[in-house]
Amino acid sequence: MSINAAAAAADKVLGHNPISTGRTEPQKSSELMHAIVWRGKQDMRYEVVPKPTISEPHDVLIRVTATTICGSDLHLYTGELPGMESGDIVGHEFMGIIEEKGSSVQLPLGTRVVVAFDIACGFCDRCKAGEFTGCETTNPSRVAEEMFGHALCGVFGYGHLVGGYWGGQAEFVRVPFADVNCLPIPDDVPDDKALFLSDVICTAYHACEMGEVKPGDSVGIWGMGPIGLAAARWAQVLGARRVIGISGTEDRLDIAREKLGIDVIDYTKQDVLKTIKEWEPKGLDVCIDAAGFRFAKGMLHKLQRALMLETDTPEIIAECCTAARQYGKVSVIADYAGKANNFPIGTIGMKHLRLESGQSPTQRIWKMALEKLRTGEYDPSFLVTHHMRLSDVPAAYKTFYNHEDGMIKIFVRP
Repeated sequence: MSINAAAAAADKVLGHNPISTGRTEPQKSSELMHAIVWRGKQDMRYEVVPKPTISEPHDVLIRVTATTICGSDLHLYTGELPGMESGDIVGHEFMGIIEEKGSSVQLPLGTRVVVAFDIACGFCDRCKAGEFTGCETTNPSRVAEEMFGHALCGVFGYGHLVGGYWGGQAEFVRVPFADVNCLPIPDDVPDDKALFLSDVICTAYHACEMGEVKPGDSVGIWGMGPIGLAAARWAQVLGARRVIGISGTEDRLDIAREKLGIDVIDYTKQDVLKTIKEWEPKGLDVCIDAAGFRFAKGMLHKLQRALMLETDTPEIIAECCTAARQYGKVSVIADYAGKANNFPIGTIGMKHLRLESGQSPTQRIWKMALEKLRTGEYDPSFLVTHHMRLSDVPAAYKTFYNHEDGMIKIFVRP
């Protein structure tokens, strides 16, 4: 049985918790739209589906004007993250125009907005504390509660472990609690910059925030995908003395080197830990894991994952812990979803490291990030390598997954 089939079976047995959003799958109108639909492992399709409509006073209906593929969407594409069901509409980074709204929504019709990937209610204890990805009322999954003790918030287009909400790789999306989850965008910020406030810009900032990057710091970032590259730029904005990008993909290292001017390590050609030791003998102040659970490097963890003895490999975290100085900080912004063997707990304790991980509380960060876009201090344009239409997205998943054609971040018009 696949992990998705097992999760679906557990979901039926355990049932669901009540939620503040009223429903996760939206009410459907008689009209149709196009969307990207998950049909199984490495099987994304451009299909005609019912157009959603609003059902709650706090809802809006967004006509999507731009969307993209997130690196974490590849976990869905490969079938390695539990909770996906055939027919799920994917995508959690999107923006658009408010076309319909419920009676309690303050935002006017016609407002151009970015939508946060994380669905927050705005009134629970976690939301009041600004910890929006810990929202206690938007994810009905009892499976997630059993797995983690408490469930993450609801997330658009990311499967039933986070609610089963329809996603933003579509022509229209129903957005609950619009006044919390939508950010109005001023006219001086174009779509091809504003879109990335939905996730990547704020998530990359959160990576640096968890590592407490400050002026004079040395920062190592494992993984030069969109989040890693965006975090490298934030580290520069925050005053880091040195930023080191680590990847095995040459075109991504080229962007890091040429567009950002940071030092780079190609792990296929260089010994990562030895090179860092030579460059920074006292160790790095901050190490950021922007790679994730899928990337087993050694045969031991490749075998353990193949035999399902572990779901996640801790190898990148272990390298981060080894490379960090005593009393250093390790920020894990990459996705991890299960269990890992040989976790470096001894290194963390002996070196007095502080390790922090978690999803970005986007609604707390995005107004600050928007101002950085407006002043030009932060410009995400260097991330965008491809422009396309929604109908091209299924093929783009394959290209992105295989690290082909220099693809880093795509900008999609429906």
